[in-house]
Amino acid sequence: MSERLYLFTRFERFWHWSQAALIITLLFSGFAIHGSHALLDFRTAVAVHEVAAWMLIVLWVFAIFWHFTTGQWRQYIPTLNNMQRVALYYAYGIFSGAPHPYKVTRERKHNPLQRIAYLGVLLLINPLIWVSGLLYLFWGRLEAHLPSWIGLEQIALSHTLGAFLMLTFLIVHVYLTTTGHTPLAHIKAMISGWGQRH
Repeated sequence: MSERLYLFTRFERFWHWSQAALIITLLFSGFAIHGSHALLDFRTAVAVHEVAAWMLIVLWVFAIFWHFTTGQWRQYIPTLNNMQRVALYYAYGIFSGAPHPYKVTRERKHNPLQRIAYLGVLLLINPLIWVSGLLYLFWGRLEAHLPSWIGLEQIALSHTLGAFLMLTFLIVHVYLTTTGHTPLAHIKAMISGWGQRH
């Protein structure tokens, strides 16, 4: 028997989908800047990349404020409770029709692996992308104030590494959204706010 739960508020859904759209825009324009595709010319790609980056920064400032004022930051605190059971579920239980070992609640929306993955994005990937991106953008003003061992090439490579880490996260994230009790269950929950607990 399943129970219907209101898991995601309007702001969470707005933040999630806006962030997804902006990250995809940044990846698409970033690959155009690198010459990986010619669907945007270089100048347009740079302009799109910069506008999307500033929009994402503003969105993240609001999201950080929302998380701390509502207490939702607690959703990302790592835990080892049920970690092994969840890992085994994703390793082989998911392919044999085993039930998910983690029961979602409004207070605990993310399982232990999700918490670690999201924390990794928040503490590793995002800072790598933003610090390298802002250093690259303002290189002309900042170069004289930085250690001599930091060059523009290292910053560009760091930014590209961050982009590939984000792309990897995005691919895995999209794949895992199809692993609910129906292939679209998680996506529907992030659209309507309502999910199912089994």
